[in-house]
Order: sequence, then C-alpha cells, then structure tokens
Amino acid sequence: MALQWDDLRVFLAVARAESLSGAGRGLKLDPATVGRRVLRLEQDVGVTLFVKTPQGYSLTSEGARLLAHAERAEQAVSQGAAEVSGQAGRLSGQIRIGAPDGCANYLLPQVCARIGHDHPGLEIQVVALPRVINLSKREADMAIAVSAPETGRQTVQKITDYRLHLAASREYLQQNPGIRTLRDLRDHKLVGYIPDLIFDKELDYLAELEAEHAEFGSNSVSVQFNFVRAGAGVGIVHSFAMPSADNLEPVLADEFTLKRSFYLIRHADDRKVERLNRFAELLVSGVRQEVERLESAT
Repeated sequence: MALQWDDLRVFLAVARAESLSGAGRGLKLDPATVGRRVLRLEQDVGVTLFVKTPQGYSLTSEGARLLAHAERAEQAVSQGAAEVSGQAGRLSGQIRIGAPDGCANYLLPQVCARIGHDHPGLEIQVVALPRVINLSKREADMAIAVSAPETGRQTVQKITDYRLHLAASREYLQQNPGIRTLRDLRDHKLVGYIPDLIFDKELDYLAELEAEHAEFGSNSVSVQFNFVRAGAGVGIVHSFAMPSADNLEPVLADEFTLKRSFYLIRHADDRKVERLNRFAELLVSGVRQEVERLESAT
C-alpha cells in the first residue's frame, strides 16, 4: 500500500519525542488524535511500530526500519518545498544533537546559532545529558561523544582534539597556599566528577592526578566549572570554557595538561540521508573552528 506523507509526519514526531504529548505539541494536535493516527498507520501497514514502556514510546524493529524510509520521505518533501520557494540548498526541519554538557554548554550554542542563521528553516535541538546518548532509541539524530563506540551499527568521525587544564579563581588563589607543584594540590580542595557517576573513562580526570576524591563533586562538568568559578577549589576545566569566566587563572599550565577528543556518532543508515550528511559537515567544521578560536584565546 502507498503511505501518505501526513501519516509518516506523525510517525516521525512520535519516534523523536517518544511520547504522544510531545509529538502533539510539535504537530499542534492533541495526544489522543496522535494516538489514533499511529494506530491507524499500524493497521494500514499491518505491524506494530511502537511499544509503550515506562520511559515512553519506543520503536519496534519494524518501526526502526520504517524510520529510515520516513526520514528519506521527509528529506524529499523538504527539498521539494525549498525548490518551490526558491530556498534550494537551505536545510530545514528538526535535527537533534546529543552531547556531553561541556560541549553542549560552551561550544554548540555558538556553532548551532551560526548554522541556524544560514539555514533559517532549521529547528536545532541540543540534548545535554551526563551519559552516553542512545542513538538506537533515537534519542537524537546524531551525537558528540568523548570516546568512539566499539559496537553497534554506527559511523564514527573524529571531530577534533581539545585540552583541559587545572584552574582556580583568582580569589581562591589569593586566599590559599601557593601551588608550585602537583604535590601542593594535597593542601587544596579539589573539584571533580562524582566517581560512581563517571559514564566514560575519558572523563576520569582526577585519576590523572592520582587524587582519591574531590571535596566538591558533580556529574555535570558545567556545575564543576561553576564550582571553580565560585572559588570552591581547584578543578580540571576545558580550555575552551576558560574565556567564559574572566576570574579564572590556569594552575601549573606547563606541568599538567590533558588531551581528549570529540567524535561525531551517527546511525549507519543515516549515511543515505543527504540532509543529515550536510548538517554533519557543518557541525564538524563549526566545532573544530570554535575549539580552535576559544583555545587560542585562553
């Protein structure tokens, strides 16, 4: 049977929002109507597309297969509308990016704002979570991670390296003993991750200092950054975040530096979706340039 674009549009909204109410808000439909439309589509295709879980509506294997076709249909509709309106070459529609909160807070707003300015038909969403984004559950269209996954049907592209340094506020450094070597850190309060909430080994920064614990801890790197900015203690911060706080000073910059990398993770099937390919190119280029700009200003 021939599927109608309007049905696929509802299907895509539920797959992305993982709830009838969330999909309804985007579609400007009440949840009951969205539910009836999904049920009608399932009856038309003869398979179950979603399973309801405590976390929301998850795609079945059949639903995941339909998703790739629906996204290609969405791309075709968007391209056709762009050509008719004279906006050919412009990206449009919704794209969701998952990212660790350091990247999400200090890099992606600037990068995505520039992309959005050049492509006003785009709706860009950034999901900042202190864990790995689950692409198989379609939590996002693509994700930025600090380590490359070793399993799953995914494509991995290295974006760029970035650096981290010890830092503290000027007020803290003025009010506490001097720090001339790493051994001196034993006399200072440290800021870092809560050990049992570290979701990626690349984030275990304090292990590099052989520190047993942090007096001020959080599962969010942005909260850690604000602890340091507020004068709570010495922490390991992203170089690209330093320009956003004018009261921070590097500590032992010549003696201690960490290098990490960002990777762009995508569904293998999405390589066929030109719209996502083009956005990924812009995102990778933008993040590289923004890291370089901010680190050079540190």
